[in-house]
Amino acid sequence: MLESLRAHGVQPGAYMFPCAGSMKAMGTPEMVEKLKRGPVGWLTVVPSGGLQIGKSLVWWFVYSLIVGVLVAYVGWHALGAAAPYLDVFRITGAAAILGYAAGHFHDSIWKGMRWKVTGKFILDGVVYGLVTAGTFGWLWPAAA
Repeated sequence: MLESLRAHGVQPGAYMFPCAGSMKAMGTPEMVEKLKRGPVGWLTVVPSGGLQIGKSLVWWFVYSLIVGVLVAYVGWHALGAAAPYLDVFRITGAAAILGYAAGHFHDSIWKGMRWKVTGKFILDGVVYGLVTAGTFGWLWPAAA
C-alpha cells in the first residue's frame, strides 16, 4: 500500500475513500456498490520526514494563546473586574473547555473514531480547561 501511495505521489492532506467526484455521483449505482463493498474510511497523510515535535509544540502554544485570549474576552464581558474566584472559575472554565474539548466530538460523529478514544481526548481537554480556569481565577483583578 505504501509503495502504491508513493507511486501515485500522494501529498499531505485528508482523503476519504472511496470518493465520488460530486454529490450527484454519490448516488450512482457504481458508487453505492463501492460503499457497500468497503472499506470506507479516511486517510490522513502527513509530510514525510518523521514527527516534528518542536513545530507541533509551537503550534500548540499558539493555539493555547488563542484559546486564552478568547476565554479572557468571554470572562471579562461576562464578569467585569473584581469578580469572585468561583465566578471567574465557572465562566472561564466553561469557555476553556469548549475551546479544548468540545471540538473532538465530531471525530466520532463524522469520522468513525471510537468513542473511547474521543472520550480520552475530551478528558484531556477538560483538564486543560480546568487548569485554564484556575489560572484565570488566580490572576483575575482583585476587588478594590
